Amino acid sequence: LIMSPAMWKWTCLVSHLLLSTRVSPLGRQQPPHPKRPFITFTGDQAEGNFNHLVVDERTGHIYLGAVNRIYKLSSDLKVLVTHQTGPDEDNPKCYPPRIVQTCNEPLTPTNNINKMLLIDYKENRLIACGSLYQGICKLLRLDDLFKLGEPFHKKEHYLSGVNESGSVFGVIVSYSNMDDKLFIATAVDGKPEYFPTISSRKLTKNSEADGMFAYVFHDEFVASMIKIPSDTFTIIPDFDIYYIYGFSSGNFVYFLTLQPEMISPPGSTTKEQVYTSKLVRLCKEDTAFNSYVEVPIGCEKNGVEYRLLQAAYLSKAGAILARSLGVGPEDDILFTVFSKGQKRKMKSLDESALCIFVLKKINDRIKDRLQSCYRGEGTLDLAWLKVKDIPCSSALLTIDDNFCGLDMNAPLGVSSMVRGLPIFTEDGDRMTSVIAYVYKNHSLAFVGTKSGKLKK
Repeated sequence: LIMSPAMWKWTCLVSHLLLSTRVSPLGRQQPPHPKRPFITFTGDQAEGNFNHLVVDERTGHIYLGAVNRIYKLSSDLKVLVTHQTGPDEDNPKCYPPRIVQTCNEPLTPTNNINKMLLIDYKENRLIACGSLYQGICKLLRLDDLFKLGEPFHKKEHYLSGVNESGSVFGVIVSYSNMDDKLFIATAVDGKPEYFPTISSRKLTKNSEADGMFAYVFHDEFVASMIKIPSDTFTIIPDFDIYYIYGFSSGNFVYFLTLQPEMISPPGSTTKEQVYTSKLVRLCKEDTAFNSYVEVPIGCEKNGVEYRLLQAAYLSKAGAILARSLGVGPEDDILFTVFSKGQKRKMKSLDESALCIFVLKKINDRIKDRLQSCYRGEGTLDLAWLKVKDIPCSSALLTIDDNFCGLDMNAPLGVSSMVRGLPIFTEDGDRMTSVIAYVYKNHSLAFVGTKSGKLKK
């Protein structure tokens, strides 16, 4: 659970420990037990911020990605193991990194900011990716954080040159009879020639295998990736796609994004830059990324538009919420936080809304769009890929719920926005994070705010 930078800088509260606030059988909240205060962990202040946190659902052990450190903590926040990841001599202009070939740029001691932290349960290892050397990853054994591998000798091993902790998101797709896949989505920071904005990689059983993090498929014409065309930057010089959240569900992998676009305001002859929140969907088995679809998402309440995505979390509906939404209790629900407007990314307004989306309804909208496009209606409508004016091609086929695209009519954009259901708004203390779960048929959400408060 990520709160404000001030609250998050040195002290970490683990969200599942918040259940010390008890709920009575009748649903009434009971005061916290006086002898059960919050448990805290304070890192070395010289090392800087904590960046990411994952909890091993089997053991309760907590892995904390920080600047220059990976911590393994017990469930009561006692340090079990630490692993040092930096600093080291580096320069962000060195591509390939200086660990591969000599770099003429001046090298300086550089911090390693943790940018991604994932548990690979199948192989009992932690994937920890940092900002050093154009974004390479370590594979660490969960038990003792022993380094199993650190691929760095191929260009596919450099995942992102961005030096911000919120710039990369990864989703593991696991298989019982073959190597897993790792879907990586990242901001590219003006370097589309170096880094795809989204790709699928091989997650080999052997942590030192030559093919670790290689593209699932790559030939002269097609690869398991999407790159931002350099022409896009002539229209929007600071264009990038910021990935807020990612998950897998059913046959698909999803990423929730924030990205700039140019629009013409009503009555104006000039265009202005705004930010649009979009859901990106890909088939797990689509090696050519022909299934890539983008859908704009947002929220509105009392005439106020909430369009700047801050955070999201996938949960189940639960029996009570499911009845009110007309879905099943096991249906996937997206809990999302948006701030007001869509003009500013880094300086969002404090007005914010907690909204929910039924994932099946988003998929139904995508299915309708696919069907209309394969009837030859409209254009592909994905401006940043320079395909806005390419007409949809007609083809006689049936689009089912798991359709994964062809080498036509792709990548595809949905023009009409899917609106979420607003369930709570906050005007003065912007909501910045959310988690949710089902407890005794009730859907509960915890929301963190800009000032470091927690709302249940």
